[in-house]
Amino acid sequence: MTPTIPIPADFTGTIQDAGHGSVVRRSVLPGGVRVLTESMPEQRSVTIGFWIAVGSRDEAEGGFGSTHFLEHLLFKGTPHRSAMDIATAFDRVGGESNASTAKESTCYHARVLDTDLPMAIEVITDMVTSALIDPVELETERGVILEELAMDADDPVDTAHEELAIRLLDGHPLGRPIGGTPDAIRVISRDRVVDHYRQWYRPDELVVTAAGGLDHEEVCRLVLQALQRSGWDLPEGAAPAPRRSHVYTGAGITEGVHRVARPVEQASVLVGGRSVHTLDPDRFALAVMNSALGGGMSSRLFQEVREKRGLAYNTYSFSASYSDVGYFGLYAGCSPARADSVAGLMVRELERLAEHGITDEELDRARGQLSGGTVLGLEDTGSRMSRLGRAELVTGEFVDLDGALDRWRQVTSEQVRAVARRLAESPRATIVVGPDGPRDS
Repeated sequence: MTPTIPIPADFTGTIQDAGHGSVVRRSVLPGGVRVLTESMPEQRSVTIGFWIAVGSRDEAEGGFGSTHFLEHLLFKGTPHRSAMDIATAFDRVGGESNASTAKESTCYHARVLDTDLPMAIEVITDMVTSALIDPVELETERGVILEELAMDADDPVDTAHEELAIRLLDGHPLGRPIGGTPDAIRVISRDRVVDHYRQWYRPDELVVTAAGGLDHEEVCRLVLQALQRSGWDLPEGAAPAPRRSHVYTGAGITEGVHRVARPVEQASVLVGGRSVHTLDPDRFALAVMNSALGGGMSSRLFQEVREKRGLAYNTYSFSASYSDVGYFGLYAGCSPARADSVAGLMVRELERLAEHGITDEELDRARGQLSGGTVLGLEDTGSRMSRLGRAELVTGEFVDLDGALDRWRQVTSEQVRAVARRLAESPRATIVVGPDGPRDS
């Protein structure tokens, strides 16, 4: 068994046959549509996702927020189905349907019984290919999205994370909020949303991934039939759209402490810096370092900030990686009067890790946490469907469970120390969301 398998753009065939009926396959349909499936014969359900490699970073001036706007509008009706028809189709079979917009992709997905998979494919294909983007519905959803943004703005933790991205990716499209800003949503025109839809929602950009009780050939047949009924042009031999470049495109960092006033009882404190992109060789060492530093109740941040000093209820570290750049952060929620000292304490833990590294016991514990999380995370069809989407759109390779576990096992303490040093020496920004008032010195 080969644990890591490259996925060439034109590949059609079996990616992996793990035995016991579990098979991962890929086909390129007419029009350049890609279909990846993982057969799980023991499952009676299937999770299917229709992916478009467009996210908030791909929006043009005057169209900021249009990707997320489309996520809402595709559920609002087609020439063949009303919004109620779409909702009822899944409700009547006990299924679940939803969508998500990220900075580099959009996914429309559903989980249904295996016998209801043809319905799910038909309905989501209709949504993706034939959205009406009705002017009246657009205005209704404009109000819904503004309420969604207001809800997020009322959350100090969300506000802190958005502000950190802006400061660490200054001038870069990835620094923009996924949902757009209220000002952008208020003025965006239907024409801009329609133009964005027509630009990106096309056969060579479409990736369909599914996992569960399924047959690959049947999924391909159903997808192709649904696409043909939609009227999309599907020329034979058309190539899929190329994957994103991993060449760094440049972004500034606005260093220093940035305060956002909010009338809250607890300050949200984030300290962050530039990190690794999705294919950086250091990404595995970063994951182990993140686990040891702030990935659980035994992590250094949790033990030092909460358990020993009682300065916060919640504290953790995290990383966000994209095709050409990424960033890393440390979070704590604490008394506003202690915000500056807590920020300094979190930074000192990172610097201590960079200077002295981690112990063998910490390394084993971090690798065990990641290994266990990987195994548990692949026990449902939704996670496996998403894994296929990431393999196709992001990494260009499929990594089986043994390969994933082996990657964690191969990380050394010196690699962890090196990546910690890399982060500790990079420029940083600090975000404090909380009330105005006295601060600690």
